[in-house]
Amino acid sequence: MKSASFPRRRSHFFLPLMIAVAVGVICLPTAGFPASKVELDTRTQAVLNRLYQDQPEAAALAAKSAGILVFPRIIQGGVGVGGELGEGALLVGGTTTQYYRLTSLSFGFQLGGQAKSEVIMFMTNEALRQFSESDGWEAGVDGSIAVIEFGVGKEIDTHSIRDPIIAFVFDNKGLMYNLSLEGSKFWKIKKN
Repeated sequence: MKSASFPRRRSHFFLPLMIAVAVGVICLPTAGFPASKVELDTRTQAVLNRLYQDQPEAAALAAKSAGILVFPRIIQGGVGVGGELGEGALLVGGTTTQYYRLTSLSFGFQLGGQAKSEVIMFMTNEALRQFSESDGWEAGVDGSIAVIEFGVGKEIDTHSIRDPIIAFVFDNKGLMYNLSLEGSKFWKIKKN
């Protein structure tokens, strides 16, 4: 009986290890994250400028927000097991107050990789406070993030949005659709 439980314990140890290795092999070598906070701040501003130029409604929402978390480049990849990794900056009043790392794991059929950007707006002081006071905040557990969709025949009504946290997710072609940020985890980091 004891020998039958040993392999089960071993498999519980090795599965998370295999997942971590797979995500590391896929994401880390190609991540190309900024080496300094100056570079990250520059990329952050470039992403915001692009979003505001492409979607003027986003600039109106940003003006109403308590804070904005920007991930200029998130690398997403997988072979069966997928993962995401990115570094970003939290801006309050237009000034960077903290740096963050985003991570997530996903399961299912996946092959390949892509890069995307995320801009997350905290529309209330309470949502910003809860996020910034935690280390290890997880979307879908610690709070919900409503992903804004924009496309043909759709407009963003900046007056009717009531969600405390909203996000724009886009790649080099524009805003991405039918996405969820659930399971994404945000960690405070220090940058040089």
